Amino acid sequence: MAGTVFGRLSLEEGDSTNSLEGLDNKLGTEAMHQALDTLSDSTSSTTANDLDLIFLKGIMESPVAHEQFEEPKLEAVRENNVELVQDILKELSPIAHSSQAADELVRILKEPHFQSLLETHDSVASKNYETPPPSPCSFMDAALNNQPVPPDAVRMVGIRKVSGEHLGVTFRVENGELVIARILHGGMIDQQGLLHVGDIIKEVNGKEVGNDPKVLQEMLKEASGSVVLKILPSYQEPHTARQAFVKCHFDYDPSHDNLIPCKEAGLSFNSGDILQIFNQEDLNWWQACHIEGGSAGLIPSQLLEEKRKAFVKRDLELATAGSPLCAGMGGKKKKRMMYLTTKNAEFDRHELKIYEEVAKVPPFRRKTLVLIGAQGVGRRSLKNKLMVSDSQRYGTTVPFTSRKPKVDERDGQMYSFMTRSEMECDIKNGRFLEHGEYDGNFYGTKISSIHEVMETGKICILDVNPQALKVLRTSEFLPYVVFIEAPDYEVLKAMNRSAIELGVVTKQMTDSELKRTVDESERIKRAYGHYFDLCIINDGHEAAFRTLRSALEKLTTEQQWVPVNWVF
Repeated sequence: MAGTVFGRLSLEEGDSTNSLEGLDNKLGTEAMHQALDTLSDSTSSTTANDLDLIFLKGIMESPVAHEQFEEPKLEAVRENNVELVQDILKELSPIAHSSQAADELVRILKEPHFQSLLETHDSVASKNYETPPPSPCSFMDAALNNQPVPPDAVRMVGIRKVSGEHLGVTFRVENGELVIARILHGGMIDQQGLLHVGDIIKEVNGKEVGNDPKVLQEMLKEASGSVVLKILPSYQEPHTARQAFVKCHFDYDPSHDNLIPCKEAGLSFNSGDILQIFNQEDLNWWQACHIEGGSAGLIPSQLLEEKRKAFVKRDLELATAGSPLCAGMGGKKKKRMMYLTTKNAEFDRHELKIYEEVAKVPPFRRKTLVLIGAQGVGRRSLKNKLMVSDSQRYGTTVPFTSRKPKVDERDGQMYSFMTRSEMECDIKNGRFLEHGEYDGNFYGTKISSIHEVMETGKICILDVNPQALKVLRTSEFLPYVVFIEAPDYEVLKAMNRSAIELGVVTKQMTDSELKRTVDESERIKRAYGHYFDLCIINDGHEAAFRTLRSALEKLTTEQQWVPVNWVF
């Protein structure tokens, strides 16, 4: 009898349905693999949409994408289970008094919660979303059932904790009472789901909490074992906040922040760290955690940190004079004027960089390698060494000049020659990445020459002034920005002396020049550090070269964090 009863409750799925679902899954899998093969062929191109294709391929290769794609669609087999259970109860009634199993089954099938579950299932199966019929609990007092929850009804919430453990919740004073201001993502309270933002805390273990958030925080922190909270629920509907990933451009230590509502709830981080933002509802405090894992905590919002930094006295304007655009110029000191090219005539050095939204993409090769550093720090040496080490992979641009070619010079080798009027016209129309005037002649790097190198499939190495990063750091050039940092003064002096002895350089730098290089390197790092993907202290050419080459190799094998506007 029991086998007959449960057999009637079982799902009835036809063989034809299984066959059709199997065919759909097979066709879907073949289509997925065909799309992946097409993307693999496409990512070898050098078009401006390379990163889009790489990002799409990464999504389609994700196990989550396959699981969602192949998930079978579930449908209800029948929509009259309530009637079916009533028929079963009629059949069981005659034998319930003589069979313990039948009596237990009758009690289960008559359980109000089980009856409600069947009613809900039938409503969904029949796509009837109107008010369901009365609950099987209708035998209870109707007046008591229909009575609304009083606004002052309290709840008792029990939690277990050890002394010193933070609950992951902060409070604010509202109308003289302590209200839950925020619940930290991933914390104890968030995981339990028993408390919500807006709930009023009345008592802790039978003791009134008063109206001082710090006292309540300390009371909860020191409590151990079973902790019972008496609360007045807010009945607010929670909603899912937008999540994002950001790269930090400053160091933060909550223990030194006098504005944070709860120092223990703060999250410390360093410049360059990647954080996952879970909640940005508070204008001043966001909830975040490190991508490596760990508990979530509070960090200052973009708006709050901008307000604080807006009142900090900024460094003196960074000197625009970097390394000369043309090598091998000797003789007496001559006047040189440097200009930022393109339509943005002057780089905005007062731009505040707090957080930068980023996205994680599969491995890919950058289109340009941008070397930034102070004059005399060794950028050109590293550039030439990379070119010689793999000329099939790396290329560079030929600078343009308005001066007359010398007798032994050929156009397009060391320089590309133009008339002064032609260069002035191209400069005016924003066709130069950067340009400068030296001894009455223009020198500069044309943007079109960068594209010419990229179209050959090579990585274009650029040794430019930091102001050019505003133009280069886009999805058009996909740059990998490396800052070549000057070592300490004594180390730099010893390196210069060693280079002279080896015949690598002929000019010995003076003490003032060495100090200027170190100081300029520090100023560049402070002003443009938020643009750098890698910093290398050049305290030895061979070691610096190995570090640079190793970092470039990793780009093709490891996932990368890039600005979100490169992808979307």
